[in-house]
Amino acid sequence: MNQIQPHAGFVFHDIRLWSRCGQPERIEISVRAHAGMARRCSRCQRPAPGYDTLEERRWRHIPLWGIEVWFRYTPQRVECPEQGVVVEHVPWSEGKRPLTTAMRGFLARWARRLSWREAAEAFQVSWEAVYRSVAWFVAWGLAHRELKGVEAIGVDEIHGGHGLRASNFLTVVYQIDRYCRRLLFVGKGRSRRTLRQGLKALGPEVVQGLRFVCSDLWRPYLGVIAAQAGPALHVLDRFHITMHLNQAVDQVRRAESVRLRAASKAAAQQLKHTRWTLLRRGSRGRGRRKAEFHQLRGSSLAQLSPSVRRIARSIPDTPAAVNPRPGFAYGSSQFHSL
Repeated sequence: MNQIQPHAGFVFHDIRLWSRCGQPERIEISVRAHAGMARRCSRCQRPAPGYDTLEERRWRHIPLWGIEVWFRYTPQRVECPEQGVVVEHVPWSEGKRPLTTAMRGFLARWARRLSWREAAEAFQVSWEAVYRSVAWFVAWGLAHRELKGVEAIGVDEIHGGHGLRASNFLTVVYQIDRYCRRLLFVGKGRSRRTLRQGLKALGPEVVQGLRFVCSDLWRPYLGVIAAQAGPALHVLDRFHITMHLNQAVDQVRRAESVRLRAASKAAAQQLKHTRWTLLRRGSRGRGRRKAEFHQLRGSSLAQLSPSVRRIARSIPDTPAAVNPRPGFAYGSSQFHSL
C-alpha cells in the first residue's frame, strides 16, 4: 500500500483480514501519522502543532476481490495560527465523507458504464454514495478543465420523462473535435435562454474561436447560434434534413393525388401506392421497386407536375449536402425548396 497509494505524512502499518463463518468479510488497513513529519491544517494545508486527539474513524476504500476494504485512522485536531483549532488534513478523504477519494472516483467511473442502482448493488454501497461520487467527480472536472483549442461543438436536446413539456428536455453542448470529444454543458429546457447560458459558460473567447457548430433544426438553437457564433460553419443534422425533405415530398404527393382524384380516378391511379417508392433511398431500391421509381421519374404524364418531377429527381442516391445559404451546410445531397 505504501508503494501503490502513498500519502505524504502517513504510513500503512497494519493490514488485517476479518472473516465470519469461514468467509472473508472485510479488510481493515490501519494508518498512522509519520513520526518525523508535522500535521497539516485541513484548510490552509500549512504545518501546525497538535491540539488533541479525536475518536478513531473508518473510511470505505476500493474493494479487493469483492471484499470490503476500510481505512482506520485516529485523527487529531491541530492549532493553526491562521485558522484556529481544526481537524488535521487527511489526504485520502475530504471533510466528513465516509468514502476515500479513490473510492469516490472508482464509483464515478463505474457509474458511466452501469446505472447508478447497478453500481451501488455491485459494490455494496448506497445509491446516494454513487450519486455524491458522480457529483464530486463532475465538480472536480469542471474546476480543472481547460477549454483551449475548442473549434467544433455540437448542440442537441435530450428528452426524458413523459410528454413534451419543456421541463422534460435537456440542452447539451459537447465538443466534437477529432482529437477530443467531451460534454461541456447540460442545462434544463431547450429554449434560447438555456443555450445562451451554455455558450456563456464556455466564455466569449471559446465561442468566437469556433469554426464548426453542429445542431438540428430547432429554431431557438438556430437563432442563438447565428447571433453568437455567426462566423462558424453551421452544420445541420442529416437526419432532420432528411425528415423534413420526406415530409415535403409526401405533402406534395398527397396534394397532387387529391387534385388528380377530383379530375379523374384513372389519372389518380398513377400516384397510388407511390409513397414508399418516392421516399425509399435510391441505393436500396431493387427489382420492381426500382423500375417503378425510374418509370415515375421519367414519366411525361400530365399528373406529374413540375413539383413532383423535381421531387423525384432530388431524392439522393447517397447522402451528401450543401445549403444554398452561406455559413450553413446540410447533411444530404441537393436540397430543393418545395
